[in-house]
Amino acid sequence: MAQVFPKSMNVVARVSLLAIPLLAAGGGVTLAALVRSDYVTGAREVTEQPIAFSHKHHVGQLGIDCKYCHTAVYDSANAGFPPTKTCMNCHQQIWQAADILAPARDSYSRGIPIAWTKIHNVPHYTYFNHSIHVNKGVGCVSCHGQIDEMNLVYQSKTLYMEWCLDCHRAPEKHLRPLDEVQNMRFTAAGYKGPEYDAEGKVVTDEHGHPKMKEYRNQSELGLALKKAHMIREPQVLTNCSICHR
Repeated sequence: MAQVFPKSMNVVARVSLLAIPLLAAGGGVTLAALVRSDYVTGAREVTEQPIAFSHKHHVGQLGIDCKYCHTAVYDSANAGFPPTKTCMNCHQQIWQAADILAPARDSYSRGIPIAWTKIHNVPHYTYFNHSIHVNKGVGCVSCHGQIDEMNLVYQSKTLYMEWCLDCHRAPEKHLRPLDEVQNMRFTAAGYKGPEYDAEGKVVTDEHGHPKMKEYRNQSELGLALKKAHMIREPQVLTNCSICHR
């Protein structure tokens, strides 16, 4: 019987056996990268708002803290939007005739809230409580990014479940003292604060005054605060029922 395929096809067959897995693996990597890209997640995508409010100006330059506008940040599941009266506390005195603030003046005079568009949206089937995170020492920057540098707010993280789990598996990477939660420039290296014992209680001297310690890095400080803030173990924090109720 005559040979159907030329001998050169042996090389083609061997190359194919090698190429098919490589192409499959490359396709998987490409798909994974696409799924996590800004294009799919919506990260870094600026959304038009009724007023082009600049956090860079108000927070970064003027130093207004987060809770001045987001008053429910420590008490509610949602940080909430500020009432127009909060804006007008200042803008009845400064830039009161600026065209960009016309929607705020109209909202204030008519008693109708400004229809801000929410940027950070978690799926409806996911339970997220804003207050528990900040009251346990998770800084604003961990989820919102350097919002003090944003002229217009955008989602800086993927908000995927894997992103949440990364933090829940190792919360010490993001913990800070409660009075530093809103500090966008906080760094653990060199931070001087109370020393904690193995149970998370403040160590005191013979006079009952807290002993102070200079922390070397985020890991050292975070592990101490994990005990002090009574953060649960990863086995609990990664249980499905924590976020899916």
